[in-house]
Amino acid sequence: MRAAIHTLGCRLNQAESALIADQLIAAGYDIVPFDAPADLGIVHTCTVTREADAKSRKMLRQFIRRNPHAFTVVIGCYAQISAAGIAEIPGVDLILGNSEKMKVLDYVAAAKQERPLIVREKIARDTFRLNFADAHAAPVRRRVNLKIQDGCDAMCSFCIVPSARGRSRSRDMANLLAEARALVQRGAKELVLTGVNTASYACNGMTLYDVVARLGEIPGLRRIRISSIEPAAAPEGLLQFMRDPEHPLMPFLHVPLQSGSDRILQAMRRPHGREIFLHLLRRAADAVPGIGIGCDIMVGFPGETDDDFEASCQTFFESPAFYAHIFKYSARDGTAAARLPNKVDSKIVAARSARLHQISTEKTRVFQEAHLGHAMPVLFESCENGLWTGYTENYLRVAAHSDMPLENEIRRVNLVRIQEDAILGWIQDS
Repeated sequence: MRAAIHTLGCRLNQAESALIADQLIAAGYDIVPFDAPADLGIVHTCTVTREADAKSRKMLRQFIRRNPHAFTVVIGCYAQISAAGIAEIPGVDLILGNSEKMKVLDYVAAAKQERPLIVREKIARDTFRLNFADAHAAPVRRRVNLKIQDGCDAMCSFCIVPSARGRSRSRDMANLLAEARALVQRGAKELVLTGVNTASYACNGMTLYDVVARLGEIPGLRRIRISSIEPAAAPEGLLQFMRDPEHPLMPFLHVPLQSGSDRILQAMRRPHGREIFLHLLRRAADAVPGIGIGCDIMVGFPGETDDDFEASCQTFFESPAFYAHIFKYSARDGTAAARLPNKVDSKIVAARSARLHQISTEKTRVFQEAHLGHAMPVLFESCENGLWTGYTENYLRVAAHSDMPLENEIRRVNLVRIQEDAILGWIQDS
């Protein structure tokens, strides 16, 4: 039996899809590319924007058209929010909400029916555990996302995630440590800690700081990276780990800003203001020399004026962040922001997005140039035409030529010049 999985959206979805793939392999399935013939298709959906909804529907229809007799499953946030609409797509067999998707194997043995089965149970707030492959499973040859938390209590006015994933809950510490050890034994050198709000981790009195401290004790784990962290909740002790050359926590932060205007942040119901964001980033830059910092910025939130947008540009420009992920506001039914007046014209949103992208490109180049002439360790991931690419500890993308296989290898690289979105370098002799 052949199974194909297509994952849209966040690192949390990617982490869960990897666990599902391991379950399928253990059950005897061969995992094949999504565009290959398959007996089982799983589309792991996202619903954070209307575009994500559309992409989810597109991938579903493409798979069903190529594999009309396959068993087709829809899981994830779009499945949780819009099951009835998905059920109208001909060829869909099973729709699982977020509380049930990790049990997909319990359902896929069923025969195809005229109407899809929909399973959407209430999402519990309890500490959770996850089933994972043991140390004897297939080797791991790249960075791995490790799920430590799910859900969110923040209730930002623009965000559908609390409705799709439920309220904040944390993974049992022993369970996540056991998966981490198994992944390292399978070959993982870097674990990326993922969740909706990783800083809210709370289990039996333990926090994100304790997660990082305990992971840092695992023999053979070379790198720990936090995928994203809220500016008002970052534990101070993390910066101490980052500046410790013996600790595997990477000198890297990705912090959601969303807006540099306090007026818009208040309308967004964000739990921080502009100065809290800048204070965290400046403190991090002072405490950890060379730290790589990124952020998220939304444009076009209802009521965003030219002055509000200029405040976002200025805040990003003043901050030590060297890149920004820029998102256009997308109204989501059921959120408070969807009811707000003064929608921003799409042409204005596009122009603002383009300007922020340009600022991000310029800041990235300045950060890259500051590292030219230095030698840095790079974890290589993939190769195209003999050029291997990977990331430094502070998340600079690096490319280097090698005739030897470097997948999942850490090599020290002399950084020479910038080419497109990467720094070209040459690998030092080991």
